[in-house]
Amino acid sequence: MYESYRPHPLLAQVPLTVSPFINLPTSVTLPYTYKSVPSTLPPSVTVDPSNPDAKPRYVISASGEHAASPADILASCKALEEHLNKAKADADKAIKQWEESLSARDLAEKRRVAPGWLDRDEKLLQPSNASSNRLSENQLGQSLLDSISPDPAAAELPSMAPRNEGEELDRAFGALDVK
Repeated sequence: MYESYRPHPLLAQVPLTVSPFINLPTSVTLPYTYKSVPSTLPPSVTVDPSNPDAKPRYVISASGEHAASPADILASCKALEEHLNKAKADADKAIKQWEESLSARDLAEKRRVAPGWLDRDEKLLQPSNASSNRLSENQLGQSLLDSISPDPAAAELPSMAPRNEGEELDRAFGALDVK
Protein backbone atom coordinates (compact mmCIF):
# COMPACT_ATOMS: atom_id res chain seq x y z
CA MET A 1 0.00 0.00 0.00
CA TYR A 2 2.78 2.41 0.75
CA GLU A 3 4.58 1.47 -2.36
CA SER A 4 1.93 3.09 -4.56
CA TYR A 5 2.63 6.48 -2.97
CA ARG A 6 6.34 6.29 -3.44
CA PRO A 7 7.66 7.82 -6.60
CA HIS A 8 9.20 5.61 -9.16
CA PRO A 9 12.96 5.54 -8.81
CA LEU A 10 13.56 6.71 -12.37
CA LEU A 11 11.06 9.53 -12.11
CA ALA A 12 12.61 10.66 -8.85
CA GLN A 13 15.83 11.44 -10.68
CA VAL A 14 14.10 13.94 -13.09
CA PRO A 15 14.08 17.47 -11.66
CA LEU A 16 10.79 19.40 -11.84
CA THR A 17 10.77 22.93 -13.16
CA VAL A 18 7.89 25.37 -13.40
CA SER A 19 7.56 26.96 -16.81
CA PRO A 20 5.97 30.42 -17.11
CA PHE A 21 4.36 29.36 -20.42
CA ILE A 22 2.35 26.47 -19.00
CA ASN A 23 -0.97 27.14 -17.32
CA LEU A 24 -2.20 24.39 -15.09
CA PRO A 25 -5.91 23.56 -15.38
CA THR A 26 -8.25 25.17 -12.86
CA SER A 27 -11.49 23.81 -11.50
CA VAL A 28 -14.65 24.46 -13.52
CA THR A 29 -17.57 26.27 -11.97
CA LEU A 30 -20.91 24.87 -13.08
CA PRO A 31 -23.80 27.18 -14.06
CA TYR A 32 -26.93 27.30 -11.93
CA THR A 33 -29.01 25.70 -14.75
CA TYR A 34 -26.85 22.57 -14.80
CA LYS A 35 -28.72 19.27 -14.57
CA SER A 36 -26.96 16.04 -14.02
CA VAL A 37 -27.30 13.24 -16.59
CA PRO A 38 -29.72 10.54 -15.47
CA SER A 39 -28.18 7.22 -14.69
CA THR A 40 -30.73 5.34 -16.90
CA LEU A 41 -31.67 5.96 -20.53
CA PRO A 42 -35.07 7.49 -21.30
CA PRO A 43 -37.64 5.39 -23.23
CA SER A 44 -37.17 5.22 -27.01
CA VAL A 45 -39.04 7.79 -29.06
CA THR A 46 -39.39 5.35 -31.97
CA VAL A 47 -41.45 2.82 -30.00
CA ASP A 48 -45.14 3.53 -29.53
CA PRO A 49 -45.87 3.14 -25.79
CA SER A 50 -49.46 2.03 -26.51
CA ASN A 51 -48.25 -0.76 -28.84
CA PRO A 52 -44.71 -1.84 -27.90
CA ASP A 53 -44.79 -4.91 -30.20
CA ALA A 54 -45.17 -2.80 -33.37
CA LYS A 55 -42.20 -2.06 -35.60
CA PRO A 56 -40.42 1.19 -34.77
CA ARG A 57 -41.40 3.94 -37.19
CA TYR A 58 -38.30 6.10 -37.30
CA VAL A 59 -38.31 7.16 -40.97
CA ILE A 60 -40.10 10.50 -40.77
CA SER A 61 -41.32 12.59 -43.70
CA ALA A 62 -39.99 16.09 -44.29
CA SER A 63 -43.23 17.62 -43.01
CA GLY A 64 -43.07 15.47 -39.87
CA GLU A 65 -46.66 14.30 -40.30
CA HIS A 66 -45.94 10.76 -41.47
CA ALA A 67 -43.61 8.12 -40.10
CA ALA A 68 -42.89 4.59 -41.27
CA SER A 69 -40.54 1.73 -40.71
CA PRO A 70 -38.10 0.67 -43.43
CA ALA A 71 -39.91 -2.67 -43.78
CA ASP A 72 -43.18 -0.82 -44.47
CA ILE A 73 -41.46 1.34 -47.09
CA LEU A 74 -39.95 -1.71 -48.80
CA ALA A 75 -43.33 -3.47 -48.80
CA SER A 76 -45.05 -0.45 -50.37
CA CYS A 77 -42.29 -0.18 -53.01
CA LYS A 78 -42.68 -3.87 -53.90
CA ALA A 79 -46.47 -3.49 -54.09
CA LEU A 80 -46.04 -0.47 -56.38
CA GLU A 81 -43.61 -2.41 -58.59
CA GLU A 82 -46.08 -5.33 -58.85
CA HIS A 83 -48.90 -2.92 -59.71
CA LEU A 84 -46.81 -1.24 -62.43
CA ASN A 85 -45.77 -4.61 -63.90
CA LYS A 86 -49.41 -5.74 -63.94
CA ALA A 87 -50.52 -2.47 -65.57
CA LYS A 88 -47.77 -2.82 -68.20
CA ALA A 89 -48.77 -6.43 -68.93
CA ASP A 90 -52.43 -5.41 -69.25
CA ALA A 91 -51.50 -2.53 -71.58
CA ASP A 92 -49.33 -4.84 -73.73
CA LYS A 93 -52.19 -7.35 -73.89
CA ALA A 94 -54.67 -4.63 -74.91
CA ILE A 95 -52.31 -3.35 -77.63
CA LYS A 96 -51.80 -6.89 -78.94
CA GLN A 97 -55.58 -7.50 -79.05
CA TRP A 98 -56.06 -4.16 -80.84
CA GLU A 99 -53.40 -5.03 -83.44
CA GLU A 100 -54.97 -8.48 -83.94
CA SER A 101 -58.42 -6.92 -84.41
CA LEU A 102 -56.96 -4.51 -86.99
CA SER A 103 -55.37 -7.35 -88.94
CA ALA A 104 -58.58 -9.42 -88.68
CA ARG A 105 -60.64 -6.47 -89.93
CA ASP A 106 -58.18 -5.92 -92.79
CA LEU A 107 -58.34 -9.63 -93.68
CA ALA A 108 -62.15 -9.57 -93.55
CA GLU A 109 -62.17 -6.58 -95.92
CA LYS A 110 -59.82 -8.39 -98.30
CA ARG A 111 -62.03 -11.49 -98.16
CA ARG A 112 -65.09 -9.37 -98.90
CA VAL A 113 -63.41 -7.93 -102.00
CA ALA A 114 -61.98 -11.26 -103.20
CA PRO A 115 -63.69 -14.18 -101.48
CA GLY A 116 -61.66 -17.37 -101.44
CA TRP A 117 -58.46 -15.67 -102.59
CA LEU A 118 -56.75 -15.68 -99.19
CA ASP A 119 -58.27 -18.89 -97.85
CA ARG A 120 -56.60 -21.49 -100.05
CA ASP A 121 -53.26 -22.18 -101.61
CA GLU A 122 -54.79 -22.51 -105.04
CA LYS A 123 -56.04 -19.14 -106.20
CA LEU A 124 -59.56 -18.95 -107.57
CA LEU A 125 -59.04 -15.71 -109.46
CA GLN A 126 -56.59 -16.58 -112.20
CA PRO A 127 -56.33 -14.81 -115.53
CA SER A 128 -57.30 -16.91 -118.51
CA ASN A 129 -56.10 -16.64 -122.11
CA ALA A 130 -58.45 -14.94 -124.55
CA SER A 131 -59.98 -17.24 -127.12
CA SER A 132 -58.55 -17.18 -130.61
CA ASN A 133 -61.87 -16.21 -132.27
CA ARG A 134 -62.06 -12.92 -130.33
CA LEU A 135 -58.55 -12.08 -131.41
CA SER A 136 -59.44 -12.70 -135.04
CA GLU A 137 -62.47 -10.37 -134.87
CA ASN A 138 -60.40 -7.57 -133.33
CA GLN A 139 -57.73 -8.10 -135.93
CA LEU A 140 -60.31 -7.56 -138.71
CA GLY A 141 -60.69 -3.95 -137.55
CA GLN A 142 -64.00 -4.20 -135.85
CA SER A 143 -64.21 -2.32 -132.58
CA LEU A 144 -66.43 -3.24 -129.67
CA LEU A 145 -68.01 0.19 -129.91
CA ASP A 146 -68.84 -0.27 -133.57
CA SER A 147 -70.49 -3.64 -133.08
CA ILE A 148 -74.22 -3.97 -133.01
CA SER A 149 -75.59 -4.79 -129.61
CA PRO A 150 -77.09 -8.27 -129.38
CA ASP A 151 -79.75 -6.86 -127.01
CA PRO A 152 -82.62 -5.36 -129.07
CA ALA A 153 -83.98 -3.47 -126.02
CA ALA A 154 -80.76 -1.50 -125.77
CA ALA A 155 -81.13 -0.37 -129.39
CA GLU A 156 -84.49 1.24 -128.63
CA LEU A 157 -83.05 3.56 -125.97
CA PRO A 158 -82.55 7.13 -127.13
CA SER A 159 -79.01 8.03 -127.94
CA MET A 160 -77.32 10.98 -126.36
CA ALA A 161 -78.13 14.29 -127.99
CA PRO A 162 -75.54 17.04 -128.44
CA ARG A 163 -75.59 19.63 -125.71
CA ASN A 164 -77.05 23.06 -126.22
CA GLU A 165 -76.05 25.31 -123.33
CA GLY A 166 -78.64 28.00 -124.21
CA GLU A 167 -81.53 25.57 -123.94
CA GLU A 168 -80.19 24.26 -120.63
CA LEU A 169 -80.01 27.81 -119.25
CA ASP A 170 -83.57 28.51 -120.43
CA ARG A 171 -84.76 25.35 -118.71
CA ALA A 172 -82.97 26.24 -115.47
CA PHE A 173 -83.87 29.94 -115.23
CA GLY A 174 -86.84 30.24 -117.51
CA ALA A 175 -87.01 31.86 -120.91
CA LEU A 176 -86.34 35.57 -121.06
CA ASP A 177 -87.97 37.54 -123.76
CA VAL A 178 -85.01 39.47 -124.99
CA LYS A 179 -85.59 41.45 -128.16
